Amino acid sequence: MDELLGLEREGWEALCDATGADFYGRVMTDDALMVMANGAVMDRQAVVDALGQSPPWAGFELQDAKIVPAGDAAASLVYRAKAFRADDAPPFECVMTSVYAKSGDEWRLTLYQQTPIPDGN
Repeated sequence: MDELLGLEREGWEALCDATGADFYGRVMTDDALMVMANGAVMDRQAVVDALGQSPPWAGFELQDAKIVPAGDAAASLVYRAKAFRADDAPPFECVMTSVYAKSGDEWRLTLYQQTPIPDGN
């Protein structure tokens, strides 16, 4: 769990320092998908393109991480995230699921999904 949670934190840090396109371009498998909170389904290239134009996050919090093994070379990481922009916009809050597969000695992101958390929960 520490390895996958560390990788997930690296991704969030990249989103905060505007290097998310490079990070996810490297970590995502060629056929990986991201299912966003707004319902959009994005392939690896669409994610890289979007992150290259996205404003950075000002900060984030990750809570309640759980790992779900999926065989010897795969696992899902489920956690609650809260991310903040530099302005006074309300925080972005979702439950995230990241599915990783081992490729050699490296974990690679194969699927990511954001599930919005209703206000007050």
